[in-house]
Amino acid sequence: MTPEANPAYGTADAPLLAVRGEAEFQTEAEIARIGVTVTARGRDRRATLDDLGRRNTAALDILKSYGDAVPELTTGSLGVTPELSERGRGERVRSHQGVVRIDAEITDFTVLGELTARLAELELTELDGPSWSLRPDSPAHAEARRRAVADALQRAREYADALGTSLAALTELADTGADRPRNVSAFGRAARRADAAESAEPFDLQPAQLWVSAQVTARFTLVPPRL
Repeated sequence: MTPEANPAYGTADAPLLAVRGEAEFQTEAEIARIGVTVTARGRDRRATLDDLGRRNTAALDILKSYGDAVPELTTGSLGVTPELSERGRGERVRSHQGVVRIDAEITDFTVLGELTARLAELELTELDGPSWSLRPDSPAHAEARRRAVADALQRAREYADALGTSLAALTELADTGADRPRNVSAFGRAARRADAAESAEPFDLQPAQLWVSAQVTARFTLVPPRL
């Protein structure tokens, strides 16, 4: 029977060294996500739906006017709910309330302040966000992995040096997971009437600094040290 080329445990002829590598650093956000909620309310169902459609179109027109700066735009939810009267017998509808949720992704932060200010001016409209994140293919993710591997290699060399020997071969490298970049909301909810006397000044929204991290474990064989 031939011995394993890379046993899971060390031997006197091939001592095994297992180390951890970590990396964490800050980088500027690349994506801002906002939520826009438009509402309408009235006694007449058809009139309520018409108002809701008009306000939804107004919000979408603003978002679409920024072109490539808003690469992703989706309708998250739509609801129309009858509100029943608390008095009297039977199911008497007092009014109807309609709600539409729009989710948008903004990648050009130079227009973010103006865009959110324009949305906040719309009638019966609320904003959520922005929440900040990195692109899935952001170079920051690859940089974190490179730094984690370099950290593992540096640690392994330091341990080998402490034993008066050197690394022989890498037998295993595993990604042990990384935290998602932490994001921060710049403002909670904002709402302004569309009939304000003057247009709102653009909000001063600065991209968040996100923490990016990566962790790996690495196993090396050592040149047998003389102890």
